[in-house]
Amino acid sequence: MNESPLFPKVIFYGTPEFARYCLDALIVAGYPIVMVITAPDRRSGRGKKINSSAVKEYSIKKKLPLLQPVNLKDSNFISRLKNLQPEIQIVVAFRMLPKVVWKVPSYGTINLHASLLPNYRGAAPINWVLINGEKRTGVSTFLINEKIDTGAVLLQKEVSIGKEYNVGILHDILLKLGAPLIIKTIEGVVSGSLSAISQEISGQEKEAPKLTTENTRLDWALQIEEVQNKINGLSPNPGAWTVYKNKDEEGRMKIFKTKIVTSLPNESINKIVVKHGEILIVTKGGYLNCIELQLPNKKRMTASALLNGYSFDENATVL
Repeated sequence: MNESPLFPKVIFYGTPEFARYCLDALIVAGYPIVMVITAPDRRSGRGKKINSSAVKEYSIKKKLPLLQPVNLKDSNFISRLKNLQPEIQIVVAFRMLPKVVWKVPSYGTINLHASLLPNYRGAAPINWVLINGEKRTGVSTFLINEKIDTGAVLLQKEVSIGKEYNVGILHDILLKLGAPLIIKTIEGVVSGSLSAISQEISGQEKEAPKLTTENTRLDWALQIEEVQNKINGLSPNPGAWTVYKNKDEEGRMKIFKTKIVTSLPNESINKIVVKHGEILIVTKGGYLNCIELQLPNKKRMTASALLNGYSFDENATVL
């Protein structure tokens, strides 16, 4: 464990893979992690299997001290934090911290956010930059305050968004930008060479709210490019969905990968058309070729694999 003044004692907060990658970067760089805080285990899936976070699994493997508090305002939890005497806290993809927690360390509590703040404050910035068809995004480090994602910014790193990007691709690009940015931020804060700058609000900022059943549904009244953006912004998880009607069957269909076919359709909007082993949906501006999709009680699969054992009626539509 490095005890140099430039390597302050760190408490790390995080839950998913994005956070695990950043925690690993801190360990490799030599920062003393005096405690890792992650979300409690959850039961999920049909068998209600207990699932641990990526950060928990990593911490156990590396034999790091670990806590999974349910209540962040619990007096015993607060006392334990203070007794550790952390000099800095790093937060990556974790829930909101109460003031009594983020005020503990002498250098403050630093959050890594996967957008160029003040744009895309909220729970799902990677998804929403893609859904909204943005051409650029990035990562920001900032000092936590009383309101979510509003603290003074320390550093930012920008990246262009490729047309073929989905959430999985952009996630991996941003985490590889974010981990070095955290280390650079800590170095600047500890040395005193880095000053935090208040976020300037223009009124044109976009938000990144939590994904829900309602806001992940496809709207076929939109132009074809907007529909595809939403699909990219929700793939591979949780998946954009729509309701389809086929013969006497009606159900929820998820679409994960598409390609725009610009030739103008002769069929009516929302119609499902099968041509040459491809599943096409008629939209405003062209056909949307559904390359990967999922029907109820089936696995995610390619269109050609689905059509091996399933057929769409000539009157099949999406709603």
